[in-house]
Amino acid sequence: MGCFSFIHGLWILDRCKAGEKARVKSNALAREASAPKDANGHVISFTIRELATATRNFRPECFLGKGGFGRVYRCRLESTGQVVAIKQLNRDGLQGNREFLVEVLMLSVLHHQNLVNLIGYCADGDQRLLVYEYMPFGSLEDHLHDLPLDKEALDWNTRMKIAAGAAKGLEYLHDKAKPPVIHRDFKSSNILLDERFHPKLSDFGLAKLGPVGDRSHVSTRVRGTYGYCAPEYAMTGQLTVKSDVYSFGVVLLELITGRRAIDSTRPHGEQNLVLWARPLFNDRRKLPKMADPRLEGRYPMRGLYQALEVASMCIQSEAASRPLIADVVTALSYFTPKVEKTTQLSFGINHQTTCFLA
Repeated sequence: MGCFSFIHGLWILDRCKAGEKARVKSNALAREASAPKDANGHVISFTIRELATATRNFRPECFLGKGGFGRVYRCRLESTGQVVAIKQLNRDGLQGNREFLVEVLMLSVLHHQNLVNLIGYCADGDQRLLVYEYMPFGSLEDHLHDLPLDKEALDWNTRMKIAAGAAKGLEYLHDKAKPPVIHRDFKSSNILLDERFHPKLSDFGLAKLGPVGDRSHVSTRVRGTYGYCAPEYAMTGQLTVKSDVYSFGVVLLELITGRRAIDSTRPHGEQNLVLWARPLFNDRRKLPKMADPRLEGRYPMRGLYQALEVASMCIQSEAASRPLIADVVTALSYFTPKVEKTTQLSFGINHQTTCFLA
């Protein structure tokens, strides 16, 4: 698909700034010109009335869950019959107008089998809603932590399949996107799963365009989630694609160990996953003890060692010592189950669009 138009970006920005003001008079024209139906690969601009109708006025039976950003609902769109997830942002929540705009712009031009599909959005008055494809198995976090007694833990092959798919999503952002995109909030709760445990990266509100040319990094205010942030980014605000690689290493450790990135319920010295894991990497005899006990030993020992080696490389303290995500994808391909290949698209962001994302 071509670049997301500058006109479209300006129109959304105007809608965001409008607040309680009347809706923009040219809304119908702008929608027709800049937001055609998703059959053409473009996002759709919804009215709050359309989404309220789809969710039956946001009834509890449509409610899926909530977080610091707002509430998520599952419903069926009247116009297409498609089942979708609607994220209704809190008016005073963690995701503000800028993050809303960045997410719409990013997911309007980023298209890959391992990225969640944004169907549309609503910027109506002070309402901010995002409409995504529905991912029936929820997030990776839902399948790793606080499992009910009757829920079976993920098997080893499924965990490695998820790791490989998530890495391919990051590879697309880092290597295929021009300029490169840094997710900046890569974590288990931002990896969504379909009914075949196919992973897709979500929540691009904090994403940044990466360095180009002679620049080695971009400087920005530190955002993200404690436990997943690379140390150099947390200390200096200097962001590179290697910052995402560090976060991937933390998620890979979560998949291997079943532990949270940060868990205050564990004994002192085990609460930070990375700090707990690093000393164990130095003693091969201790590596089997790092495996999630819920796996009950059902994993290939060689595969465990290889996965831990990749994780160890990704969470190196020095960014220069970490591999590129393309190297991670290659390494994982040697010991993960093979999945079907699908078409991968590349994209470009034009100069006008970058002013919103820099």
